[in-house]
Amino acid sequence: MTSAGPVAGASEAGGLRVFKGIPFAAPPVGPLRWQPPQPAAKWTEVRQATAFGNQCMQRRVFADMVFRASGMSEDCLFLNVWTPATRASERLPVLVYFYGGGFTAGDGSEPRYDGAALARRGIVTLTVNYRLGVFGFLAHPELTTESPRHASGNYGLLDQQASLQWVRDNIAAFGGDPARVTIAGESAGSISVSALMASPLSRGLIAGAIGESGAMIQPTTPPVALAEAERLGTVFARDIAAASLADLRAMPAAALLETTGRPGAGRFPAAIDGYFLPKLPADIFAAGEQAQVPLLAGWNSQESGPGGLLGRAEATPENYVNAVREIFQAHADEALKLYPGATAEQVQQSATALAGDRFIGFSTWKWTVLHGRTGRKPVYRYYYTRPRPAMRPEKGSTGAARGAAHSAEIEYALGNLGSNDVYAWTPEDYKVSETFQGYVANFVKKGNPNGPGLPAWPAAAGNAVQVLQLDVVTKAEPDRYRERYQFLDRFYQAK
Repeated sequence: MTSAGPVAGASEAGGLRVFKGIPFAAPPVGPLRWQPPQPAAKWTEVRQATAFGNQCMQRRVFADMVFRASGMSEDCLFLNVWTPATRASERLPVLVYFYGGGFTAGDGSEPRYDGAALARRGIVTLTVNYRLGVFGFLAHPELTTESPRHASGNYGLLDQQASLQWVRDNIAAFGGDPARVTIAGESAGSISVSALMASPLSRGLIAGAIGESGAMIQPTTPPVALAEAERLGTVFARDIAAASLADLRAMPAAALLETTGRPGAGRFPAAIDGYFLPKLPADIFAAGEQAQVPLLAGWNSQESGPGGLLGRAEATPENYVNAVREIFQAHADEALKLYPGATAEQVQQSATALAGDRFIGFSTWKWTVLHGRTGRKPVYRYYYTRPRPAMRPEKGSTGAARGAAHSAEIEYALGNLGSNDVYAWTPEDYKVSETFQGYVANFVKKGNPNGPGLPAWPAAAGNAVQVLQLDVVTKAEPDRYRERYQFLDRFYQAK
């Protein structure tokens, strides 16, 4: 029984019960388009929760996304629950996972996020849909005016926050403990976790946080001032010939989505709206105003490639030096000492490292550092280096990656290698997955990833930071790249 009505799920192997497509908010359609999520309508008959709900409106932008949802619609605010509990009184720890996809794509039905493996470890596991792109982040002066809180934008983040309220109110019926809720996510999902930790709306709803590659900290998708978000929304409306908010709401969802794929279409960043975000997340963390919970976070060894720095230019020492000087200007010599590029091989390595750091590595580092200073709870940092194996010959290229690409860790961390038949997984891959799952499960259960059979993972402390190198041989080591991130920190603070 949920607060809106009764639901019936289905049994899965391993003694699990799975509930799919439970609405946690009203469909954000018609006048509710670009409104904070509203309560779902109540029902009295048993609702069959045996199929994933619609994915939220999105264009096909990432080839590696596989959806089990039956369709796409604005009516998409659904969540899914995997529970091993046999009775409601068990009070098991809870994990709520938010998908990645740049806030433009993704869905809780993706097999790589399936919650069964962690549920079999004694955790009630959820995935949650949230609004994306123009539907999830449009800000506009008319929206701000109609809002009783004088805020607009951030609707996708408010969806996530509403799902945590649903968990607080309902998860006990699924055998979960509302006082032991850990939030997690990768890429945009990790960025969301950092924002939820910072938001005054969700601080009391979470007991722990896991971030895989990304935080809402410069230069990774930092929020903009509300006035700037409104300006971007006004320009977008003008460009698609929508004279008013009423015109925007009258557009069919498919037509509105199509406009966002046009060349030069606007962007829709998160906003410092004074409601979900009263100020920059980095400032909230620096002031110690974030959720005071344990944090487990890290990033991968190949978050980007040389092209992320060089564009289409050949990876030569000359091109590399020119690119670094263009970016860092007067600070270029210091950057070249930390990211050297004297040979072709050095260029490959340093351009990959610098592109990944600028994309997402630095923001994740800064998040862990700030929370370590002011969070009053342990921070556990990892560096994930296991490359995916070669693709199966029938699936495409057979070349193995040089490092751990962006998003490569998801199936390992959540125990879902078997759901991805693109790669020729080896016993070593399953070993890495078993290790990563063990750390995640321990952290969700007790706020500490350590446990029997796992290499020791010390919490980060002051300047003597130990970083868990996650690979076939997993071990904690001193931070090898601290000087890089301290340099980038000085650079971004000076901008």
